[in-house]
Parts: sequence; structure tokens; C-alpha cells
Amino acid sequence: MKKILSLFSLLFITFTSFTQSSKLVSSGPMLGYNEMREVMIWIQTKNEAEVYIEYWPISEPTKKAKTYLVNTKREDAYTAHLVCSLLEPGTAYEYEIWIDNNKIKFPYPLEFTTQALWQYRTEPPSFTFALGSCAFISEEKYDRKGPPYGGDYQIFESIAKTNPDLMLWMGDNVYLREVDWNTRNGYLYRYTHSRAIPEMQELLAKTHHYAIWDDHDYGPNNANSSWTHKDFALESFDLFWANNPAKIDGVKGNTFQFQYVDCDFFMLDNRTYRTEPNLKGVKETMLGKKQLTWLFSALERSYAPFKFVVVGSPFLNSIAKYENYAHYKEE
Repeated sequence: MKKILSLFSLLFITFTSFTQSSKLVSSGPMLGYNEMREVMIWIQTKNEAEVYIEYWPISEPTKKAKTYLVNTKREDAYTAHLVCSLLEPGTAYEYEIWIDNNKIKFPYPLEFTTQALWQYRTEPPSFTFALGSCAFISEEKYDRKGPPYGGDYQIFESIAKTNPDLMLWMGDNVYLREVDWNTRNGYLYRYTHSRAIPEMQELLAKTHHYAIWDDHDYGPNNANSSWTHKDFALESFDLFWANNPAKIDGVKGNTFQFQYVDCDFFMLDNRTYRTEPNLKGVKETMLGKKQLTWLFSALERSYAPFKFVVVGSPFLNSIAKYENYAHYKEE
């Protein structure tokens, strides 16, 4: 009887812990950028709350550190970006999420490993990355009539099982609807709804995520530089992703670069500067002069033996159809 009661108590504690998580957390945690000294972790609470993270090397569990405390706010969709700092390179860490002084339990381990300091010491370590785009998360009352576009969300669970070190989200990571794209709150609502599906949560927690956008997380279908609410688009994007926050002088939008081991990734914005093809008196461009100038200079300066140029539109196909880069022949 004592064993049965002990088992019941254990199950009850576990159940209440997960219930507490569902009450306080809307989505996340999500691992963002990963450097030798810093890792950013993102989370979204359900209401205004005080959030911080405790973290420690797995090999030294008594060596705990804390992030700064962040107060999530309604106007920021209750999102928090927390930086684990003063980390050691090539070290595995465990961490805990604390919300309003409650330690939140999750059904999977919360861990990350910083990038290794391999230069001039060893061969570069191997790593794996996943990539994808076009994550349509259905919501019947706002979707078009007919068969739903979204479904089969277990793809996120399948990716998580492969344990990639990082994932590139290459655009259309959410799909704004007509009800969303003309207001800031519409953007925040759509991001919140899409990010919260249960099947995505383990992947968010286990893998470092880097993202750019395409038309559907920027505005209406095929939206370009003429879109009037690009400010809503960029603000919402920055609230819900955790790329390295450094911006490029003179380049608008969400262009950035990061290094992972011996690879350089050049993440491009294909919407902010994009013109409509075949307009009289308008020089056609997808990426814009400033972004292209930066890209060519950055590629020239890169010493990485592998360079990945990532853009949210079909890039290499020579057929000028749909939104292919082939429409911009001179560029």
C-alpha cells in the first residue's frame, strides 16, 4: 500500500508540474543563436510575468548562473529573449525556466552545447542542420473554405528525432491571413497561434533556430517593397525569433550573417527591397543594391571553406515563373 501511495504521489507531482507549465507558458522555450560565449533562449508566457533562466555546466551542476530577469508585456505578445552569458566554448549546459518564481517542468530535457573553440587546435567538428519553409498552421475560422492547407504537424516531431544542431527557417514560417496583415495585433496573433502547436515544442527546445522570412510572414501573398506595413512585419519577426541581434549598416529588414564551425551562413531578405518585375522606369531588383553590396563584400571577406547563401525565393531555377529569381535577369 505504501508503494502504491508513493507512486501516486510521484504521478501527482509530475502531473501538477506539467499543468503548471500549460498555465504559464504559451510556447517555447526555443533555442536561438549559439555562440562560444552566449546562447539566446526565447519563451512566450500566457500573461505578463517575471521570467529568468538558471543554467549550469552539466559536468558542474553546482556552478549555477542566472540570466537577467525579463518582464513579459502584453504589447510584446508576452515574449522574452534571455541571454545565457559568460559561457565556456564546447560545453554542455542544462537550464531551467523560472516564471513568477515557479520552476517550470517540461517533458524533455532542457540542454544546449556552445560552439567549440576548434580554430588552430583541431579539425572542425562535424554538425548537422535541418532546413524548411512553408509552415501553414490551420485555423478553421480564419482559413479559406475547403480542405485545410495545414496538417501533418508531426513533421516537427520527426525533425526533432534526428537531433540537428541547428535549423534554418527559410520563410513562410507563419501564414498571415486577411484578418491579420493590416494591424500589428494581427501579426502578433498569427505568430502566437502558429508557434503554440504542441508538435513543434520539442524541436524548438532541442535545436538552435535561425530564420528569415518570405511573403506570408511579411504581408499578403507576393508582397514586395510597396507593402505599407513592413514595420509591423519586422517588429513581429524580431519578437518571435532569436537571431543574433546585430544589424548591418544601411541594410533594412532581417538580413544577417552567422558562423557555425567552419561554415558561414548569409541570411537574406527577399522582400524589403523587392520590386515588381517588368515595371516601366523601375530597375528590377529582388535584394536591392545595399544588400547586394554587403553580400558581395561579406562573401569576399569570408574565410569559411563552406558558404551558404539562404534566400526565401526559388533562386537557381532558370524558368521565369511565379516568384523565381529568374524574373530579375540583370541582378
